[in-house]
Amino acid sequence: MPNRLSGETSPYLLQHANNPVDWYPWGEEALQRAKDEDKPILLSIGYSACHWYHVMERESFENEAIAALMNEHFVSIKVDREERPDLDAVYMEAVQMLTGSGGWPMTVFLTPDGRPFYGGTYFPPVDRFNMPGFPRLLESVAHQYRDNKSEIERVTSQLTEQMGRTGQMPKGDSPLTVETLHQAYTTLATNFDYQNGGTGTAPKFPQAMNLEVLLRYYNHGYNERALEMVDLTLEKMAMGGIYDQIAGGFARYSTDTYWLVPHFEKMLYDNALLARLYLHAHQATGRGMYRRITEETLDYILREMTGPEGGFFSATDADSEGEEGKFFVWSPDEIEAVLGKEEAGIFNGFFGVRDGGNFEGKTILNITQKASEYAQQHGIVLDRLVDVVQRGKKSLWAEREKRIHPLLDDKVLASWNG
Repeated sequence: MPNRLSGETSPYLLQHANNPVDWYPWGEEALQRAKDEDKPILLSIGYSACHWYHVMERESFENEAIAALMNEHFVSIKVDREERPDLDAVYMEAVQMLTGSGGWPMTVFLTPDGRPFYGGTYFPPVDRFNMPGFPRLLESVAHQYRDNKSEIERVTSQLTEQMGRTGQMPKGDSPLTVETLHQAYTTLATNFDYQNGGTGTAPKFPQAMNLEVLLRYYNHGYNERALEMVDLTLEKMAMGGIYDQIAGGFARYSTDTYWLVPHFEKMLYDNALLARLYLHAHQATGRGMYRRITEETLDYILREMTGPEGGFFSATDADSEGEEGKFFVWSPDEIEAVLGKEEAGIFNGFFGVRDGGNFEGKTILNITQKASEYAQQHGIVLDRLVDVVQRGKKSLWAEREKRIHPLLDDKVLASWNG
């Protein structure tokens, strides 16, 4: 029987409309019930394209026994973070203060008046990954709320006070100085991965705005190293699995330091920012690769993320047919069936497709050498290699279109379209 989410418009909330959990959307009805029954609120925040949200739904929210625990002890509320970025920001700050980290799906336990006292992200159905199983956590939180309210009050008061302090912006109207820009560059340069590009280690996000800062820093004549940092990052990303080598567009982030294995969801804002960044990098360097990536990414947005009335959709999912990345990966035999043995041999070699693959037995297409280097090393005429790759991508795109597609989140968000 559908729950209260069945009347919502968010694809994310609608995906939970048939869970056995008695979900509420955020609103006065849910908050008032929590107050009337003196029950804590279990707030779950996520977005439709998130892989780990799918995992937690399959493991816990579709589990009758776990749902019964949630329904007995909590008022459960589902929030689409893309519809309510205000709630997402507030409770993400709370989770980060409570645990030192954050992410989605976000799981937060609140008092009936909305104050957080415990939280986290993904929880497994049984104890693993050094995390408590979700049923054990539910029983523990329910017990603490029922029998130890003085401690709950202490935690909520302390956390609310701390959040109030961090939310106060420093006063003053001092102008941005060149020294501030130098400090920003120094910080980015200190944390830069000079082998693979990007900042830090896994998981690695594109961070387009940081790269824009470096590019503008170079354009103002301050330091050529800034351009080298941008150049390395954009090249590695364009050659990696984070970029959809068949159809264009970037996944949200890489699970490794090499930009090889992504979380496969594609977000509108990432692709819009990265298309602009690659265009600016092309203008700064003249590199044809960057123009190609710009055009392919914009083509992807226009083809797959544009609504009939001209607005742009929010995201595409990481999963299809219940498996992460299934839509995007290939085996050598699958490619040979489309391209024929000779051209598949060239194509598979260039994109690293091999038996056993690099992801769950199949291969995420990626490039390890520039085309000119690969052609010379393997005794292939460069024009022949380029022709096989270009025609192969078109043929595989057509073949891939026959597969079951990941879910499209067709929300048109004003802030992302503005």
